[in-house]
Amino acid sequence: QSLMIILNPTITFIKKITMKLIIGNQNYSSWSLRPWILLKYYNISFQQHRIKLFTDDMFSEMSEYCPNNKVPVLIDNNIKIWDSLAICEYVNEQYLSGKAWPEQTEQKALARSICAEMHSNFFALRDEMPMNCRRLPSPINYSDDCQNDIDRIINIWEECLHKSNGEFLFDKFTIADAFYLPVISRFSSYQVKVPEKVSCYMKHMLSLPCYQAWIKASQQEIEEISNAEV
Repeated sequence: QSLMIILNPTITFIKKITMKLIIGNQNYSSWSLRPWILLKYYNISFQQHRIKLFTDDMFSEMSEYCPNNKVPVLIDNNIKIWDSLAICEYVNEQYLSGKAWPEQTEQKALARSICAEMHSNFFALRDEMPMNCRRLPSPINYSDDCQNDIDRIINIWEECLHKSNGEFLFDKFTIADAFYLPVISRFSSYQVKVPEKVSCYMKHMLSLPCYQAWIKASQQEIEEISNAEV
């Protein structure tokens, strides 16, 4: 007997499109770190494409991926989501069944509020303490406005940690932790003095395996952005 295999010509084989995250330099791009760390922490599979920021080819490369000529951008089955908060919300809804926000309504409202505040505020801190993962930790002199930003962030963390039953801002790792991780990196790089409980929170976040993977990648980069080398 012989076996005949008949292939149906009407069957179309569809190749799944892998989710892709477009990021900037891992040493400097705080906006890219936020969705990247959320995806990594929750073990969501994705490819990453890194665009070297402030180079001659930056905008031509961004034209293929980035509608607003900025990173990060998430591409998922031909859907493009840009802006770090929009990406985190999308990932939370589509892949995490909402678990990247606190479950309790009041805590969820607080988490969203502090993420929005981080998203639209703290300009002095951003300007005077740019994220630089390779920087040899050392203190700098900074303005009163920057000190006000630091004080406000510490106040936010203390309020959240006081209510938290875990090592994160809201019992478990949430979008809020992802959003404030670049600030934790800054506080470490510039040796900002913080209260003991905040220091414990920072150490826990900096020790996360997914963040250590980000640091390792940043150390392998060779590009330098001069205005971020404070």
